[in-house]
Amino acid sequence: MSLRQLLALTTIGLTSAIGGIEARAQENPVVVIETSLGTITAELDRANAPISVENFLSYVEEEAYSGTVFHRVIKGFMIQGGAFTAEMEQLSSRDPIKNEATNGLTNDRGTLAMARTNVVDSATRQFFINTVDNNALNNRGSTPQTYGYAVFGRVTEGLDVVDQIENVATGSRGSFRDLPNTPVVIESITVQQ
Repeated sequence: MSLRQLLALTTIGLTSAIGGIEARAQENPVVVIETSLGTITAELDRANAPISVENFLSYVEEEAYSGTVFHRVIKGFMIQGGAFTAEMEQLSSRDPIKNEATNGLTNDRGTLAMARTNVVDSATRQFFINTVDNNALNNRGSTPQTYGYAVFGRVTEGLDVVDQIENVATGSRGSFRDLPNTPVVIESITVQQ
C-alpha cells in the first residue's frame, strides 16, 4: 500500500469517526439542571433509553420540574426529586412508562435514573442521580425486586453540586424521610441549545 493510499484511508477513518461523534451529540440531548445549590449538566442517552429520555424531556418542555425539590437525599446512595414542591405538594404526573432497566446501562455514580414504586413499570416524573455506584439497582431478573431502575443519562458537569446536595442536613416531616431541612430547589431544567 502506498503512502497516498494509507493517508486516504486514515482521512476516511477520521472523517467517519468525527461524523459518528457529531451524530451522537445530535442524538443525545444535554440538559442543564439549575438548582438552588448550583448547576448540573447531564447528557441523556436517547439510543439506549428512548422511552425514559422522551418522557423526561416532555416534562422538561412543559417546565414541569421548575420549582420542584430534591425530596429524598440519602448520603452514600442518591438524590431524588422532580415531583414535589418545597411545601411537599405532589404535582400531577402523566401515565407511567415502560421500565428500560434491561438497556445495559448501570446505576453508576453520576448517572440519572427513573424512580419507581415496587411496580416495575411505574416511573412517571421522578428521577434520581446516583451518588455512588449502586449495583443493587441494576437489572438482575424479572421480579419487581430484581428488575432494576432505568438509567437514562449521565452528569457531565456539576458532580460537585450533586455531592453538595448529597451532604445537606436531612430529617423527617410527616411521611417523608431523608428530606432536606432546607429545601434544595430545582429552579429549572432546560435543553442546552
